[in-house]
Order: sequence, then C-alpha cells, then structure tokens
Amino acid sequence: MAEVGLIGPDERVELVDGRIVERAPRYSSHATGIRLAETAARAIFGIGYDVRGQLPLALGDYAEPEPDVAVVRGDARTYTRAHPTSAVLVIEVAESSPQFDRTEKAADYARAGLLDYWITNLIDRQIEILRDPGPLPGRDGTFGYRSRTIARPGETTSPLARPDVSIAVDDLLP
Repeated sequence: MAEVGLIGPDERVELVDGRIVERAPRYSSHATGIRLAETAARAIFGIGYDVRGQLPLALGDYAEPEPDVAVVRGDARTYTRAHPTSAVLVIEVAESSPQFDRTEKAADYARAGLLDYWITNLIDRQIEILRDPGPLPGRDGTFGYRSRTIARPGETTSPLARPDVSIAVDDLLP
C-alpha cells in the first residue's frame, strides 16, 4: 500500500487481524515505557537474542504488528531478508489503548502461538502477563490468552524464556 501511495511514509500504521490500524500517538510516558522495557529486556537476554523496538513481526498473511518491544531468537543480522515470525517475549506499552492490546493485538499474538505477552499498563500502573495462547472457549475461533496475571509495583516477574531471571515491575513503569 505504501508503494502505490495509499499510505504515506510518515503514517503510523500496522497490520492487525487483516486491518490497517493507525497507531496511537507517542506520548513521553509511552516513549519512556518503551525504553524501560528495551533496557530491561537487553539486560536479561544476551547473546542469541535480539531485542527489537517497534519493528514488524510477520505473523501471517493478515498480521504484521509492530510491538513496542519484541525479543526474538538470533541477532540483528538474522532478519536482513525477512521479518521474524515469532518472539520469545512481546511487550506492548499501553497508555491510551490497553483494551486494544488485550483484545485485537492479543488475538494476533495468540493465533501465532506467542507464549509470553506482556502489557505495560501505564493507566493502572501494572504489568499484565498473558500466557497460554489458543482458541478461547465458547468464542467460535477467536484466539486469545487463557491466563492473565497482574504484577504490581514492588513485585517481580520472569519471562518464560528466562525463568531464572526476575524483572522488577518498578523497572518497567515510568
């Protein structure tokens, strides 16, 4: 669409569940939340992982979201010819869109089988940890996460890919 001029070079959009979705504006607290998530992820995921900020994940023909932070296997050169198709951890920083991240984004991530999806919820000052992706019971083919845990300030959590390391919730919140 960009190549034929339907989307301008400065438009902030992504492909979510087969729809072109305009991305929310970047407020300073949102930008800080992204930087904090990147810093924390880089501190615990070393060689063999690439921490990618706001870059595409190719999750299928109808989903190419650009998560705020995605931790993928490999390094920066691993994806010179194609975007990654999976991630060991995805973090969305939600200031104006936590419901969109819990539903629309979660459906794409769950459908792709991403096991560990976190929402840094700036409104409620908590981390929502979503796991166990799959079809939702009684929701006719709708995918999502069947496990949701809340981590609050003063608590820690660990990514599934690095259960031996803890991240303080306070380190993720601006």
